[in-house]
Amino acid sequence: MFRFLIVCICVIGYLILSIPILIVEWIVGKFNKRAKDISSLRIIQTVFKFVLKVTGAKITIIGHENVPTNQAVLYIGNHRSFFDILLTYTLCPDLTGYIAKKEMEPIPLLSTWMRYLHCLFLDRQDIKAGMKTILTAIDKVKSGISICIFPEGTRNKGENELEMLPFHEGSFKIATKAGCPIIPIAISNSAEIFEAHFPKIKPCKVVVEYGAPIYPDQLEKEDKKHLGAYTQKVILEMLEKNHDLV
Repeated sequence: MFRFLIVCICVIGYLILSIPILIVEWIVGKFNKRAKDISSLRIIQTVFKFVLKVTGAKITIIGHENVPTNQAVLYIGNHRSFFDILLTYTLCPDLTGYIAKKEMEPIPLLSTWMRYLHCLFLDRQDIKAGMKTILTAIDKVKSGISICIFPEGTRNKGENELEMLPFHEGSFKIATKAGCPIIPIAISNSAEIFEAHFPKIKPCKVVVEYGAPIYPDQLEKEDKKHLGAYTQKVILEMLEKNHDLV
């Protein structure tokens, strides 16, 4: 429980104490939007790294060199833990917005920081609103901002992390319409940080592997037609390969 309490204090304390930082960032953004965006990115990455350190998790990173640094990408990952966001966001080399559930939008301060970081809120119950979010994500990528989405649609709470929920194919329109590569991310054992023994946070081994970029226009016709299933298969192969590392 001690680690859980420390993480809660860190997160809540930061959100409250960061109000002056939000104001400063807003002012900086009026004069130099890029500077404000990068500053916000690095600030939150530092906070996330500290929180991960508190958890005691031993994190192994594989294949991060596969992430292009000269263009925006669509990150696609499996999702079993709240900590998946921290694990991956600390490794983003440049501006990256996450697609989050609509229910997070009303949360004070947190949603403000999320907007600063180009995150988008997806209404999973409203198809029309959901499509609008996808179109906004496409525009983000075209403007040079990467997007990360967990296309299972929610955290997979099954006992076996190799049995993923089906990937929603609509998410992959971001890559096909924006003409960007897909970076598959396989996150192994992240549920052992917290969800597997809620409410305790326990040290554990976690592996985060970045696969080779997937270029949709270079795939076979059938694979391109079922891009979600194809990407999920790539992630599953990485999860199976890394199973013995955790």
